[in-house]
Amino acid sequence: MKKLGLIAILFSIALAPFAYAEDSPVGLWKNIDDKTGKPKALIRIIDNSGELQGKIERLFLEPDADKNPKCDKCEGVNKDQPIIGMTILFGLKKDGDEYTGGKILDPGNGKLYSSKITPVENYKKLNVRGYIGTPFLGRSQIWVREQ
Repeated sequence: MKKLGLIAILFSIALAPFAYAEDSPVGLWKNIDDKTGKPKALIRIIDNSGELQGKIERLFLEPDADKNPKCDKCEGVNKDQPIIGMTILFGLKKDGDEYTGGKILDPGNGKLYSSKITPVENYKKLNVRGYIGTPFLGRSQIWVREQ
């Protein structure tokens, strides 16, 4: 009987990280291009001391595209750095049901925007909004949780 209890405890501990990831933005996400409807990248979101950060893990590129593109339009530390491995989302903090106060980098144009994340369908999707000034002046992408 003690053995069964120990197994149940170990099983619960082993599943705890997965339960946490399903009710937060922490995890691996596929972002969908808001213009073409096609997947663009896989982005891993982590919680860094209460602030969300997102790093590009993979790009979905056209067959004839450069397999290791650089951010030639970026400025500062990201200038001419590989896009794969680049942190593009940072500084977002939980604010009610949303995550706000952060920034998102568009490696396609090198610009940095204010950002907010709103969970959709109980964190199966994220509405990621980048904007200048007010959230009304921006655009959104839907990111889909990868399993």
